[in-house]
Formats: sequence, structure tokens, C-alpha cells
Amino acid sequence: MKKYIVLALATLSLASCNDWLKDETPGITRLQDYFMDGTEDKAEEVATAAYVPLMWEFGEGDYCYEWMIGDVASDDALKGGQNIADGLQYGDIDNFKVQADNSMLLSYWRAQWTGVARANLAITQLPTMANDSIREEFLDRTIGEAEFLRAYYYFRLVRVFGGMPIITDVIDSDTKWAQVRNTTDECYDFIIKDLESAESKLWLKSEYDEEDLGRATKGAAQAMLAKVNLYRKNYAEAKKWAKKVIDSGEYSLFADYFENFTLEGENGSESVFEIQYMDDDMSDGWNGFGFTRGSLSQVMTRSRSSVLGGGWGYNRPTHNLYNEYETEPTLDPRREMTILSPKDNEITNEAEENYCGTWFVSNKLAWTDWKTRTFPRLSHDTRGPLNNRQIRYADVLLMYAEACCELGDLAEAKSALNQVRERVGLADFPYTATIQGKSTQFKDNQDDLRTAIRHERRVELAMEGHRWFDLVRWGIAKKTMDAYIAGETNEAKQLWGQFVEGKNELFPIPTLERQLSGIDQNPGY
Repeated sequence: MKKYIVLALATLSLASCNDWLKDETPGITRLQDYFMDGTEDKAEEVATAAYVPLMWEFGEGDYCYEWMIGDVASDDALKGGQNIADGLQYGDIDNFKVQADNSMLLSYWRAQWTGVARANLAITQLPTMANDSIREEFLDRTIGEAEFLRAYYYFRLVRVFGGMPIITDVIDSDTKWAQVRNTTDECYDFIIKDLESAESKLWLKSEYDEEDLGRATKGAAQAMLAKVNLYRKNYAEAKKWAKKVIDSGEYSLFADYFENFTLEGENGSESVFEIQYMDDDMSDGWNGFGFTRGSLSQVMTRSRSSVLGGGWGYNRPTHNLYNEYETEPTLDPRREMTILSPKDNEITNEAEENYCGTWFVSNKLAWTDWKTRTFPRLSHDTRGPLNNRQIRYADVLLMYAEACCELGDLAEAKSALNQVRERVGLADFPYTATIQGKSTQFKDNQDDLRTAIRHERRVELAMEGHRWFDLVRWGIAKKTMDAYIAGETNEAKQLWGQFVEGKNELFPIPTLERQLSGIDQNPGY
């Protein structure tokens, strides 16, 4: 829920300078006045405003989807689009040629920092609203939501750009723009502190009314604590927090894997946290941040074929990802659910639909019925209503499996891994399967279990924006990306830059933001 304040402007005829000209413009709501009148509705509105930047996918004249990094920078996806020249700023991310003036990174940066600013406003001001008309547990929950969101925005920033300035107050003057970067470890400490505080305040998912589903929950904070601790390689803490989600009984896997990517499955039993969108046929998506409540990912990721949704063809699954799915002794059904391979009679413009030797398009954000290969009509040409699933219960199970594996608790790790595999009819670990065209035999030991869990994360969460960040935190980005490009098409190889270890794991701080804040640039840029 966004709050808009309308300013009334008057045209004045001035004869001389008077003190009354210094009076505040009528109609302005001062900060201290807004929070003085405390009601539960107003407290909830303040917390809700902090969610809104999560929705932003277009701003500063450019698109800023997190999957442009999480998928496209990895071996899971190519940029796509109408042709190579379409969206060069995304192609630079795809091929590790990105520079500090990249417009996509600038928009992404500003969306996250707007979220931090709104969360800071809520965290600092909501406690001043305490009164007899607001239930204590309700006010605590709204503060917990803001703490969760501040941690979430910081997490997004840190894993893309590295250590960030830690800001906990409201930047209300240009005298506060100058900042100094904190270290990555200091940022993760800050994120964990926020998440632990949020976890103590937030409600269980089952305690929310239906119309409030999508708000941060205790389970969402616990899942993020598991995830952040995996990045810190604090496996004991990661295991502890993931286990809390599992033991809560609040979540379960859908029987049908693809239900995760339908309107009917939104905020369902497998949803731990997702970005909320709605059908919006009125607002102008071309004016940037805050001008639409719909998602632009639907039109961006649909095939350019008029038969297959008539979209813009970005975020194209690679052959490497396609071949990662098991084919023998059982074909992994998630391959066809995730990756649409057009038939000859479905191709309407061969020059636009073949990108660097691949016809593949992604089903997950496209809002589709993958079985019938049909696409609901969008009520607006550039946006759709499908939520973006950020944390699924399957992700939590695989985080738990990873933490247990690293701690040597192989029985628990296998149990969690096998739940994910059993949902789609695949054999329990240890197993033998054809992967990347080769027969792969996993033996019952820690090394093979680690490899199997990483394989499972890739195919289970493919095209959901996780892969790049997993490669970086595992410390295998350079090795994996070099091996990937060696097997790519000649067209893709010709576009490739060079992955420099110690540099390309992070992206450059946008030049305009460095000019405003004075913070240091990342190494190598």
C-alpha cells in the first residue's frame, strides 16, 4: 500500500520580502506529524511501503531484474532478446564485459537502496506510534517486517556489489550522502542481526489473514538466516535455522512441481517468500519505479513467437542447462516444465527466435500452461500478474541438505535431498543417471553427496535467479564458467569476454553512485 501526498501549489504576486514567505507550503505532511496519529492501518501502510521496491523491474530508463544477474551471468541462461544488439547492457553482464556505467546495474542499485531507505524510515518511526489503539504484537510485527526487508535489500546488494555502507537512519539531507563502505563480513553481521530481531517479532504464516499472505513471516526470516549463514560457511547455524522452517509444519512441497509457477499456486504451501504482483492494465510502466503493480518479467521472458506468447525473448536457457537434467533411467520432468523448446510450426520469425544457436525459452516467469503450450493474454502489453517466487520450501530443504552434508551429517542430508527428488519421481541418492550426456554414478560418500546436492539445486531452482550466486559462494564460478563457454556455440564464444578470478565475482559500483557517495570501487573496475 503506497501513500501519496499531494502538494498544493499557489502562484503569488510578490511586492516585497516578508517573513511569511518562509512559512511551510500548505498541504505538506511533516514527518513527525504523520507518525503522531498512530493507528494499526497507518503502521501497516508504513511497513507495506517498504515492500514496494522489491516489485520494481524498470527504472532510470532501464530494466533491472535480479534474474539478469542470477540467471544470465551464469551458465544457465543467455541474454536473449531480438538480437545481439538488443540490450547491450545485459549482454555485457552475460559476457563479463560490464563496466561501471552499466545502466541496468544503476537501476538495480537504486531500487535496493530505496528499499533500505523505506525500511529505515519504518524501523526508526514505527516505535513512536505505540499507543493504546495499536496492539503491541501488531506493532512488533510491522517493525519485524521492516527489519526483514532491510536485511533482504542489503543481502541483494552485498552479493552483487560486495560490502556496502551500513546505514540505519533516514538520509534526509545531501550532507549525509558521503559514505564509507563496510566490509562484506560486517554487512553479513548486520544482516543476521536484523533477521534474528525480525524472526523474534514476525508471525507464523498460518497466523496471517488470507489478504496479508505475502508479508514477511517467521519462516521467511528463518529461511534467510539459513541462506545467509550458508554464504558465511557457518553450516551449524544454517542447519539450525533451516531445521526450524522444516519443523514448523508451515510448509510442504506441492505435489505438482509446476504449481509453483501458476497464479493458483501463489502464496501456497511451498511459498516461503515471494514478491507480490497483480493484474494492472492502467498504469504507465514506461515511467519507471513505482508506476506499475504488474510484473514486466512475463513479457520479457516469453518467446518472441506470436504462437508462444509473443514476448521479447530474454533470459534464454542454455543447452548446458538443458543437458543437466537427467535423461536415463528416468527423464527428469522438470526439464520440460522449465524449458520450452519450440516446434517447427511454432517458430514465426526464425531470425529473432534463434539466439546464439538456441531456440529455448523459459517457462517459469512467463505465466504459461506448459502442458498445452498456451499463454494467457496479458491485459497490458508490457506486464502480467504472476508473483516472483523468491524462497520456496524446496530451496530450504536443499539448503538444509547442504549444511548437513558439510557438517558430515550425511543421513539428514540425504533425507532432505531425497524429498526434493521424490516429488518428481526420481531415484533416491545414491543413484546412477545420465547427466550432460554421460552416465554418472553417485556413490554413498560426502564428496558425491555434495556434488548431487549442487546438481539438484541447479535443476530444481533453474531460471529462478539462484545459479550465479550459488557458483560464487561455492567458489567455483571461474572453473564452471570457463568450462561452460568452451562447450557453447561459436556465436556465443564470439561475444565472450574474459572471466577474471577475484574481479568478476562482483559487479562494479555504478559511477553515478560513487560520485554521490564517494565510496570505493570494486577491484579491477
